[in-house]
Amino acid sequence: MALALRLLRCSGRNTIFRSFSTKGSANLSDTPTVRQPVTSAHMIINDVVSDKDAVSVSSDGKIVHGQYGDLGAQEGIPLEFLALLRPAAEGAVVTSKLGHSGTLVVFGATQAAGLAAVQLWKGKAVVAVVGGEHSGNVEMMGIVKDLTKEPGFAVAEEYAMEKKNFSDMVDATANGSKIDAAATETYLSDFKENVIDYSKAYPDTRPAAVGESHLDFDGKDKDSELFRDNMDPYLAQYPAGSPSLDPSKVDTFDIKQYEIFKSKFGRQTTAVITGDDVGDFSPAQVFSGMTLAPEGAPDTLADGEIPFDFSLTRNDIDIPCEAAGPVAGAVIAVTPDLEVAANALAGAKSLREKAEALQFLTQAQRNAYAAATSVAAQATKVGSPVYVVGGTLPGFDSLEPATEDVKEAISAMEIDESGTSRLNYFIQVFRSSDFPIYEDYAVHRNKEGSPYQIIVTK
Repeated sequence: MALALRLLRCSGRNTIFRSFSTKGSANLSDTPTVRQPVTSAHMIINDVVSDKDAVSVSSDGKIVHGQYGDLGAQEGIPLEFLALLRPAAEGAVVTSKLGHSGTLVVFGATQAAGLAAVQLWKGKAVVAVVGGEHSGNVEMMGIVKDLTKEPGFAVAEEYAMEKKNFSDMVDATANGSKIDAAATETYLSDFKENVIDYSKAYPDTRPAAVGESHLDFDGKDKDSELFRDNMDPYLAQYPAGSPSLDPSKVDTFDIKQYEIFKSKFGRQTTAVITGDDVGDFSPAQVFSGMTLAPEGAPDTLADGEIPFDFSLTRNDIDIPCEAAGPVAGAVIAVTPDLEVAANALAGAKSLREKAEALQFLTQAQRNAYAAATSVAAQATKVGSPVYVVGGTLPGFDSLEPATEDVKEAISAMEIDESGTSRLNYFIQVFRSSDFPIYEDYAVHRNKEGSPYQIIVTK
């Protein structure tokens, strides 16, 4: 019998159904399951199957929403999607309020209202931050990245906590940027310094390029005599360490020699792919030899030979990043961890009180608060507003969707003739009309923090 039905729909793709099943006895598995008709679909709000954030089918075939009332027939939208109408309308009202121009920054991009804001924004770029509750899900992170077109981008909550780096990326998106040419001498100097440090850390006096701790014996005394007899042959199968380098010789290693040294990696890679026998390849040994006897450039080495290849001699990088326009505002979708952290800090006035409040929060809650404030700061520093969706947070404004916002959300959900729509959700459906226990299981699954929107059908 079907355990759960997951409906995934992404713009430009066909509708995908994923079902997971477990079979009972042999007799039961041969009996076809007769599914009961679905007459309503419900979101889970505060760990309860909601009747307000829900839609039902009336006797005359019209769709009735628990908050917005009669929606009409709505034949072009799955019933499960219409259950998400309120968060979709919240996304519509905040994007409309912010003007659909420039750059939008969103925290909680996998929450229902946050995901709507990401997709409904008509400006040039969206910077999406996925909360820690979902940032570890590779599939969902990939989906959000696909939804944020360049020059926008999507990152995990952990990156937004690096406030200076995150701010620099938002500024580059909003104002445009240009990748400047590499600082040749600085790069070469760093390279030489790293090579010398490597030769000291992994000298060729050891059986392989390993740390000194690998040769420490911590076994029984009776085995100590044979330890190196066994360890040395074992380590010999790994790359050798670096010969001792003369700093004065390293100083004479110029950019041309670096280009020749770098080209050897390309030839080695080609040989590995083609299966040619090239013997052991030890970059440290190669570098040492070139400091003692500089080499001339081979015939195959020529500037521009490999498109986009990093080169210190062909220093002509010119890749401008189009400016998306100033940050129009920030949207913060309430996540479970952020809600707890914001309420805990709401009453704190002094720095001491804030520190004490943070002390009693979990690391996930502190991270959510840090990332959300980092997102909000991108808007406040340029005088743009910050709006909260999917709930309320102390100190921030929320907007109530009007009738036109609800209509915009419905219009965005409609599937056109090509099978695509402007607003897509990624949901996991539990059919309690067939198996009533699924309603409780859906609540349990929602508590676990599923990256998908949990919908219960009855």
